[in-house]
Amino acid sequence: MRARNTARNAGPAGAPALTALTGAAGFTGAAGAVAPATPAPGAGGGLGTALAAEHAAVYAYGVLAARAEGSLRSVMTAAFNAHRARRDRLRAMIIERGGTPAEPDASYRLPAVPSTSAQLTDLAVSVERGVTAAYIETVASGDPAVRRMAALAVQECVVRAYGLRPEIETFPGMPAPAPSSPAATPTPPPPS
Repeated sequence: MRARNTARNAGPAGAPALTALTGAAGFTGAAGAVAPATPAPGAGGGLGTALAAEHAAVYAYGVLAARAEGSLRSVMTAAFNAHRARRDRLRAMIIERGGTPAEPDASYRLPAVPSTSAQLTDLAVSVERGVTAAYIETVASGDPAVRRMAALAVQECVVRAYGLRPEIETFPGMPAPAPSSPAATPTPPPPS
C-alpha cells in the first residue's frame, strides 16, 4: 500500500531538502541545500551547481518512477535515465577539467510524497524547472563545450516540463499574459 503523506516533507530526518531545486511550486532557491557551497576545483562556470541539481533530479525521478503507473511510469523512467546520463556527463566534464565532482547525498527530502498522477506531474515539472535554473549560470561559461552542453540541457528540461504540463511560463521581467477572454460563439445567420 502506498503512503499518502502530502502534508509534510518526506524523507529521512537530516536529509537535504530536494526543495532547494527551484523557487516554483513552493520550492526555495536554486543553489540551496542541494548545491555545494563552494564549487569543486575545476567545477567553475556552474558545473558544480548543475551537478548538484542533477543528483537531486535523479533521486526525485527514482521516487516518481517507482510511484507512477502506466504511461506516466514510462515518462518518469525516461526522465530518470536522461538526468542520470546528464549527471554522468557533468561528472566527466568536471574530472576532465581537473576537478573533483561532488557525490550525491544518500537521500533527499521531497516536499511531499506524491500519491496521485497530478502530484507526480507537479513534482516532475518543479524538478525540471529547478534543473533548468541550475544550468543558467553554466550557460554563461567561457568554455564553448560547457555552454553548448548547458544550452542543450536547458532545452531538454524545458521540453520535458512542457510535455508533462503544456504551459509556458513568462520570462522573468516580462509582463504576465493577459487572461484570455472566452471565444465568442458565432451566431448563425438569420434565415433568408
